[in-house]
Amino acid sequence: MRYNIVTLQEKPELAEQILLLNRAAWPKFLLHANTLHWNSLYTTFTEFQLVLCDLYGNVIAVGHTIPLVWDGNPASLPMNFDDLLERAIICHQRGHNATTLSALGAVVAPSHRRQGLSGAILREMIKLATQRRLNDLIAPVRPTMKDQYPLIPIERYVEWKRPDGSPFDFWLRVHWRLGGVQLQVAPEAMRVQGSVAEWEEWTGMEFPESGRYVVPGALQPVSIDRDKDCGLYCDPNVWVRHPISKIDTGNPNTQAER
Repeated sequence: MRYNIVTLQEKPELAEQILLLNRAAWPKFLLHANTLHWNSLYTTFTEFQLVLCDLYGNVIAVGHTIPLVWDGNPASLPMNFDDLLERAIICHQRGHNATTLSALGAVVAPSHRRQGLSGAILREMIKLATQRRLNDLIAPVRPTMKDQYPLIPIERYVEWKRPDGSPFDFWLRVHWRLGGVQLQVAPEAMRVQGSVAEWEEWTGMEFPESGRYVVPGALQPVSIDRDKDCGLYCDPNVWVRHPISKIDTGNPNTQAER
């Protein structure tokens, strides 16, 4: 399909549409994750927020990215989103030359899914990293199909393959087809903690006793402790690396979503 690509810096008036798209796309409980500095995407890093609009100017997809310093060693990857965002803030404040672009998320409007836009967003991220002469695009990938298998450990799930050798998970497969290499699991990429009442409001479920519960949209069970009036969930992601020097960005308008 045809679309226009702009940055939030070029079109700051799109911020509200982007916020609404994000709120609609993620499970409600993830909107309460401990992600400090997220608002900096709309202030400090607007030039790194990639927005796909239809021909009428409506936001149909967005790719959130930030620049930071990373030495290429998997052992030194950020531990979670807080760490990732803080490193980007420090890089900016201290005037360091970024070496790496990190994705934070790619969101497609429900009405425009299955039209190739997820691959298009990823290609635009790669193109941005190339234009900025950065070494890599890295991404803490949230496997889109993992919520269907919440009892399977993430370490096993990411090893699942299809008969052709490609990753079982759709979003991991998009990265793989564009040259992405899995580095390691981030077991606590995002952390959500709240009272039992808050978890019941976020999920529409009841938690009559303490234990581990399968919750719609969660990639692994949520731990509920009624004695402490606390629910805890850790969202596991997978670090994927795209070495920019080995990437052919191609034409994102013609990339089909598979």
